[in-house]
Amino acid sequence: MSEPLVRAVNLGRDYPLPDGVLQVFSGLQFELEQGDVAAIMGVSGVGKTTLLNLLGALDRPTEGTVYIDGVDVFARDGKDLARIRNEKIGFVFQFFHLLPEFTALENVALPLMIGGRKRPEALERAAGVLAEVGLAHKARSRPSQMSGGEQQRVALARALANGPRLLLADEPTGNLDWKTGEFILDLLLDLHRRLGLSSILVTHNDKVARYCGKVFALEQGTLKRIS
Repeated sequence: MSEPLVRAVNLGRDYPLPDGVLQVFSGLQFELEQGDVAAIMGVSGVGKTTLLNLLGALDRPTEGTVYIDGVDVFARDGKDLARIRNEKIGFVFQFFHLLPEFTALENVALPLMIGGRKRPEALERAAGVLAEVGLAHKARSRPSQMSGGEQQRVALARALANGPRLLLADEPTGNLDWKTGEFILDLLLDLHRRLGLSSILVTHNDKVARYCGKVFALEQGTLKRIS
């Protein structure tokens, strides 16, 4: 049996408080097989985003570790960890996080240039990915000139620009009306299949979770599979 693409072992995260420590969760186990699309559900404030940030190596755990492609990511130094994030992981956020002064094309090209590609090559690749999400005609538009759904498609294109193996989406439809959100989910899952991705969607919405092959619930510091 092949190694899971993502494996969390005894994962925990605490935050210091003035009068003690807030333990978000402790001892979590999680695996994502290659090609899977999984939802992590839970109410607001339960720690879903914290968990996603740990799985994507955006934050470091208090205890335990995460393996991506068999590599213990938290055993790597900061520079190597940043390289893993840039090359292997694509992130999609609820509030898009596009740079307002850049065009759609430039926003998508940015992670490519950070990864070392020269600007002309990065822009050519970014144009191709924008076309994949149906926004070739918006390449020169800035975020303020696009709808919420269009901005989320640009954010999805940016996440896919470097050809990641793992896609992490934090409430990808949470800032959109359901009709637009459904379009984004259909697009995301179509790209998941066509590009051979492994994907994790964090959501509080049952309708979003129904799109996923596996569903996990995070509740009172415990993560368990529910479907």
